[in-house]
Amino acid sequence: MDPNVLHNIGYGMYVVSSNKAGQLNAQIVNTLFQITSQPVTVAVSINKKNLTHEYIESSGRFTASILAEETPLSFIGKFGFNSGRKEDKFKDIKFKKLVSGCPVVLDHSIGYIEAKVINKLDCGTHTLFIGGMTESELLKTARPMTYDYYHQVKHGITPKTAPTFIKEEVE
Repeated sequence: MDPNVLHNIGYGMYVVSSNKAGQLNAQIVNTLFQITSQPVTVAVSINKKNLTHEYIESSGRFTASILAEETPLSFIGKFGFNSGRKEDKFKDIKFKKLVSGCPVVLDHSIGYIEAKVINKLDCGTHTLFIGGMTESELLKTARPMTYDYYHQVKHGITPKTAPTFIKEEVE
């Protein structure tokens, strides 16, 4: 079996956010997808060790900001390789809070969706949160960043907590 074949599945790049008791957190996610159109339902895969997981569990809501291709690696790194337990990821970031209290990242974002968790699936290291869309807005017209673009053009790396992480085998 060659797990590298999984690199050929299409993914995007998103900042998924949530809140807990007035605190905000967010992380980079590549596994977000639409499940149905009536009603609009989406799913996101979040590592159980991540603070965002705790916040989604607490609030029952999440937002996803869709990143544009021009998003710099430093911005992705802020949300993807730093812990919200150690720093405020929203410091010096343009964002807005929705009525639910969930933040939406506006910097480098094409648009966003908010979802209320209606179900979840335990997937071992991750939870698949299934949410009914409650709000959305298109912010600008631009090309969304794909995970392939992130790797091939931006030369980004995959963190160990990502659902698409494949450990290199040493021969």
